[in-house]
Amino acid sequence: INFKLSLRTMVKTALCVAACVASASAFVPGNVNTPSFSTRLSAKQDFLEATPYHDQSTVPVNVYKNKAPFTGKVVSTKRIVGPQATGETCHIIIDHNGDFPYWEGQSWGVIPPGTREKDGKPHSVRLYSIASSRYGDDMTGKTGSLCVRRATYWCPELKADDPAKKGVCSNFLCDTSPGDEVNMTGPAGKVMLLPEEDPNTDYIMVATGTGIAPYRGFVRRLFVEETPAGAAYKGQAWLFLGVANSDALLYDDEWQSVLKKYPDNFRLDYALSREQENKKGGKMYIQDKVEEYADEVFTKLDNGAHIYFCGLKGMMPGIQEMLKGVAESKGLDFDEWVKGLKKKKQWHVEVY
Repeated sequence: INFKLSLRTMVKTALCVAACVASASAFVPGNVNTPSFSTRLSAKQDFLEATPYHDQSTVPVNVYKNKAPFTGKVVSTKRIVGPQATGETCHIIIDHNGDFPYWEGQSWGVIPPGTREKDGKPHSVRLYSIASSRYGDDMTGKTGSLCVRRATYWCPELKADDPAKKGVCSNFLCDTSPGDEVNMTGPAGKVMLLPEEDPNTDYIMVATGTGIAPYRGFVRRLFVEETPAGAAYKGQAWLFLGVANSDALLYDDEWQSVLKKYPDNFRLDYALSREQENKKGGKMYIQDKVEEYADEVFTKLDNGAHIYFCGLKGMMPGIQEMLKGVAESKGLDFDEWVKGLKKKKQWHVEVY
């Protein structure tokens, strides 16, 4: 490859080499019609930007719909959790040939093949937060990634997983092979977009499990890729991730690499419910970890920080109860406080 990369570019793109190599190795020989997938890294990721880059007036929304979906092709499907993780989570790279643009924080809809048993109608669309930046893991702007946990149902009578009750779409995605086609809709949503007009803005990102997906796109855009947003960014992005144990951590190698290179601009805290204890001696859940830094979090929000929540909807009651307790201890009316954050568009929630 005859092009020059600055030292800084080479460092920032190092994270992507593993993804590219892994994706390339996922191809199989023979008659499989694998999608084109380049491992070439561009010198800069600036060719999919608005003008100016922080202008959100042209964000694509619902370009492809249920009745006329886009057909993407799987590049690779890889399990990304250890043997002791609770369940299986996969990272799936999908080739869209540059015809399905999206922004960080948006979701893709996936329509699993086949029909529903109860009425013979096609399966309904399932939304998945996109786990890559708009440039994709290979930075060509032609792929996007999903982070999917295989949904299974444990039957207490059978004392085994009941295949009849498994998640149709998550199992379809986790079972895909290179070259498989995926019918997709979207991109969907604007609630999780990054406000980039002020490069000093702090971002507080709270996730449980696969709710990490949009934040991977954020972090790659700000710290890994040579984007105009990354070049301008002077704030702090603070990531909180809650999972069951160390084997269930998602993209830890990527976070650690960014943390090492940008210790002043990136922070990382884990809540490992089966390995850590909270201050009361109970399991360490995501709200307990955030509470440890409550004063700092509240101060950041008072100063204009944006806070994001993504993951299973069951995460929100515990978080809201914790935040309410902290707010009251500070003499604040919790409902009015949250209302104020929402009014200033600092409060972003996407749960499922």
